[in-house]
Order: sequence, then C-alpha cells, then structure tokens
Amino acid sequence: MSTFPEYETFDAIGLGQLIATGELTAAEVLQAAIERIEHLNPTINAVCHSWYDEARAVANAALPKGPFSGVPFALKDLHVLYKGQPISNGCRYWDGFVADHDATLTERYRQAGLVILGRTNSTELGLSCETAPILFGPTRNPWDLSRSCGGSSGGAAAAVASGMFPIAHATDGGGSIRIPSFCCGVFGMKVSRGRNPFGPDLGEGWNGLATGHAVSRTVRDNAALLDATHGPAPGDPYAAPPPTGNYLGELERDPGRLRIAFMTATHEGKEVDPQCRRAVEETAALLETLGHHVENQAPRVSIAEMKRATRVLVACNVMNVLNMRAAATGREATEQDVEKVTWAWTREALSLSGADYAQAVTTIHQVGREMGVFFESYDVLLTPTFAAPAPPINTVDMMTESLDEYYQTLRRYSAFTLLFNVSGGPAMSVPLCTTTDGLPLGLQFGAQLGDEGTLYRLASQLEKANPWHTRKPEHFGLARSISHS
Repeated sequence: MSTFPEYETFDAIGLGQLIATGELTAAEVLQAAIERIEHLNPTINAVCHSWYDEARAVANAALPKGPFSGVPFALKDLHVLYKGQPISNGCRYWDGFVADHDATLTERYRQAGLVILGRTNSTELGLSCETAPILFGPTRNPWDLSRSCGGSSGGAAAAVASGMFPIAHATDGGGSIRIPSFCCGVFGMKVSRGRNPFGPDLGEGWNGLATGHAVSRTVRDNAALLDATHGPAPGDPYAAPPPTGNYLGELERDPGRLRIAFMTATHEGKEVDPQCRRAVEETAALLETLGHHVENQAPRVSIAEMKRATRVLVACNVMNVLNMRAAATGREATEQDVEKVTWAWTREALSLSGADYAQAVTTIHQVGREMGVFFESYDVLLTPTFAAPAPPINTVDMMTESLDEYYQTLRRYSAFTLLFNVSGGPAMSVPLCTTTDGLPLGLQFGAQLGDEGTLYRLASQLEKANPWHTRKPEHFGLARSISHS
C-alpha cells in the first residue's frame, strides 16, 4: 500500500504546501517518491543512482523554509556534484567516482529545502538527443516503452512524466531539456546563458552553449525553482541580464499582445513530420485566438556555419573534460572507456587548431547578434521542438561507427533547438499537442537573451487555455501502474 496515494496529483509547490501546513511530513512525502521509484524504475530506468538513507536523514532534519521545503528532487547524472555521492556523467570512465563537494547549483537546491535523493539517467557526457548510455542502458518513454525518451536529460523527463518526481534538474547544451520534454509530455525551460551558475568547477558549459535548470509538470514549479537558483556566483565569467521581478510572479501577469513568428519547416527549408507541422499550425491558431499577432517568419542565420562551429566547440570541450579526468586519475581514457561517438569526437578534436576554435566562438557570437536583430521585430519564435514524434530507441545511436553519420542524424532531429543554445536566449518546450496515436508533441517557444519572463507569462496563458495535466501515460504513478500490470 502506498504511503501517500495522492502523491502524483500534486506538483512540487503543492507538496511543499502540504508539508508546510503539517498535513504531511517531509519524510512521508519522501517515502511516497521512493515507493514510486522502486515500483516504476525497473521498467522506465530513469533513476541511475539513489541515496535514500541520506535523503531520509535530510527529510527528518530541520529544512530551510520555502515553497519547496521537503519536496523530493533528483539531479541529472551530469556535471552537477553532490558531496559524498556518485556521479558518472553517463560514462564508464567516471564509474565509481564520488564527489567531494557540492556544485553551486546543488547548494542552492539544498538552500531551497529540496530533498535530493538520487540522479537521473543521462547520455554519455550529454552528447545525444537519446538517453541510452552503455553504462546504465536506455531510459524508456513512459508513453511507449519502445520509444526514445529524448536526451540528454531523458532520465529527468521520464521520471517526471511517470510520476516519480514533480520536478527534476536537467541540463541543455543543444536541446537536452526541451527534446526529452517534447518526447515525454512535460514542461521544460532552457534558461538564458549565465542565468544559473556552473561553479565552482566550471565557468560555463560548452562555451556557453549549455545551461542547467529543470523539467516539470507545471509551469509554476519551473518558474519558482528558477527564483531559487538564478543569479551569478562569485567569480562567474558573466551573468544573464537580471529579471525585473520574480519569475513566479510573472505567471500572474498578462503577456499582452505578443509578436510571434512561427516556422513549420527547418531553417534550411526541409519539411518536418506532418504531425509536428500540424502541431505548429494548431498552436499558431490558438495564439491568434488569445490575441497575439502571429505570422510565418524565420530568422536569417547561417545554419551550416553554426552547425560546424558547434561541432568544433563540442569536440574541444569533450576532449578537455576527458583530459581533466585523466589528470585527476592518472590514467588517460582509452577507446574502451567511452562510446564510439565520444571517442570519434575526441579524435576529431586532435585535428583542430586554435584558429578553428577561435573561429567557432566568433561564429556563435555572430549568430547571437543575428538573433538579437530578429527579436527587435518579434517577441517570440514558435517552432516544433523536434522534427518528428519520439523515435524508436537506438535511432540516434552513440555506438554508430561514423561521426559524420551520427552528427547528421542528431541535427536532422534536433533541427530547431540548437539555435537557442548558440544565441544564448531562453527557450521552452510546452506539451500542447499529441500525435494521432497519443504520443506527446511539444512546441518550442524561444525569446531574446534574458527574457524568460515573457516565456513564463505565455506558458502560463497556454497552460490555462490548453491544460496538459490530465493527459498521463499508462506508466504514471504507483496506483495507476499497478492497475495496468
């Protein structure tokens, strides 16, 4: 019998309110989360590390006050350290590594009162839009176990979609928050470059391509969590433009009449899956009924140069992180320590020059300026989040022999998300639509650097106009999954 049968019906703020009023203890809510992980994870494979005993000790101690005090939470298995607990970055080369300090973001989660009890599965070093590392195996989509959950934050999105957590940490270097949100039918926000800290070990991720925040079932959880974490730490190389108020408060504000551009084909003019095109068209029509100005328009950016630049930057950064691990262990990585695509990308890095690296940085800065000009005419850009519904597992396979082939497949599916990693602006995936056979279809909305506020206001309006919370996968929660087993 479940400790708290209604656990799945509450979002994180709702659970925090139950704890704050004394209706439930943090320990009882934690136990409900643990029961769901134990019941669902053998099927979904979303959680790859857990530390229940420490989490119970935290839940039973005095917690910091706030809307998330006592709420169960998980970190992605990528970069963000938790003192005394393992992190493997989805990679055999880090298997067995235990952190000796907290990341700055972890410190802020603890200060918010969140009870962190484990890690969610990630692709190796965040390099894929599908979560199926050799180290832990594939995370399965709760809507269809044969389908990809997306990546690289696939474990986080699947854990939230299946009811293990109401919200979970995630990161995004090319779509890794938005793509799994699209596949799993949850809400995901990639925040602006510099909005959340990367310290104390890094100043930025992938030369600013990567950011960290969260996936959630509700918009308000996502906004409130950003209130708890945003802002630079001492020594950060830069910071996002400061918000004008708090993000949770933005949800109560009318977004006004927004100028919204939308795209139904890729930046290169290639068609997407018809169901993704239909989702954009239906959403554009909905936006018009909500009073927004909507037109079919795309930014003018150098897509081929952008793809080349990001390939160079990722290669150099992956090589750097492997070198850092080698320096710490005294053992250089071998081909047997990593997946084939990872190894091929590091070999490519060895063929690049400092001039190649500098040119790549110049290119992404130029794209950022081009997008800055675009957002002088528009407030928001609407696109499909992904170019097709969630594909079968192993479609984007990191054991592919050819890096060129892999990169082409990766960018064919993630044709829309990378632009906002390059420009640095915020972008969200909102689970507004479904396929004819019931799979989620998220829509991407992006804005100017620093303008999460506009996106949260719009997301709140869409959440009220087209609620997605009643749509749940069969593998959702404890009682529901038992009744279907």
